[in-house]
Amino acid sequence: MTPDLNDPAQTGIWAYLPGEPLEGRAGGPLAGMTFSAKDLFGVEGWPLQASTEAPLPPVEASPLVTRLLELGATLVGKTHLHEIALGITGANAFGGTPNPLDASRVTGGSSSGAAASVALGLCDFALGTDTGGSIRVPAAWCGVVGYKPSKNDPLWPTAGVLPLSSTCDHAGPLARDLHTVLRVQEALSGEAISALPWEGVRVGLWNPAGWQDADAESALLTAARQAEALGATLRAVTLPDMLGAYSDTVQSEAASVHAAALALTDPGFGPGTLALLRRGAALTPEQLDTARTRRASYAALLAEQMDGLDLLLAPAVPSAAPKAGAESVQVAEGTVPLRVAVLRLSAPFSMLGWPVLALPYAAAGGLSVGVQLVAHPGDDARLLGLGRTLVERGPQR
Repeated sequence: MTPDLNDPAQTGIWAYLPGEPLEGRAGGPLAGMTFSAKDLFGVEGWPLQASTEAPLPPVEASPLVTRLLELGATLVGKTHLHEIALGITGANAFGGTPNPLDASRVTGGSSSGAAASVALGLCDFALGTDTGGSIRVPAAWCGVVGYKPSKNDPLWPTAGVLPLSSTCDHAGPLARDLHTVLRVQEALSGEAISALPWEGVRVGLWNPAGWQDADAESALLTAARQAEALGATLRAVTLPDMLGAYSDTVQSEAASVHAAALALTDPGFGPGTLALLRRGAALTPEQLDTARTRRASYAALLAEQMDGLDLLLAPAVPSAAPKAGAESVQVAEGTVPLRVAVLRLSAPFSMLGWPVLALPYAAAGGLSVGVQLVAHPGDDARLLGLGRTLVERGPQR
């Protein structure tokens, strides 16, 4: 399918399509590949709106986009997102992005257009950002692969990206399959990602009681059985709900980013986004100190839980994508607000900077859920190598 603003099947995906794409360098390792960029990335000569009607601070050109063009990939356009990336459904002032698997359902956010652009075959890979799950959630709900590198990975810089939270922001790719993600990673690093053996790999299994529905838990346990069949040993891991510290951190930092707009009589944000930004701006220094203290304690707890383990398996989402407009989700423990149900699974690993590979697993009705493979900070190459083996040698999902 060709990127086309006028194609009804592509409604809500494209924030900007140029008259001609930005061609990559001929002969580079990514020559012949196309990509989209979430409309947080600065691209010289292209507008940046972040799927909002609010005024935005200036953003320089993204060195990551420049590097990918130098490696030969061609940039076809910029994709819509959840307004300013502050949300997990994909909602924005332009109507949001329908889920490619079921147009009545949300795509997930904030990298909603990014996930849809690869799910529909409009490009080979997409640049997204992930502050609390914004690559992993839409990847899981759209049936594609998402990769969130370690925090401050030099291969995936967040310079030239409109920030949401400097503490939690990451840049990374989405693609229809893992091999495409690996090809991009190999081009950026100059190093091959070999399939690694699982024999002797020590894996933590985070299966939080009541936080998933049957489809999501089935996917997690399937991944666990795949890991065991490949030779891994499993151990249960327990993590708390970290959402309070995450929310205070992100909302306060986002309010600082958008302080100029918030000073206006009519900032231009949608009601939901504005409420979160106002809440962040109203947090006291004492509340922010508490959030920082709690974040540090969670970092120590995760390191303690992962001591002696190589990898963590965790659910990526609590269920398949909900219907557009849904404010809650049904999981084993009952009805839970959608934001809470999703972010308590995904936010810990962006708040604490651990690398994650999100792989899709089929759910009922032709929908999708996903599993997170989480590695220690800086252990990205091993994470991707183990992921490659799981995809290539694991039983059919």
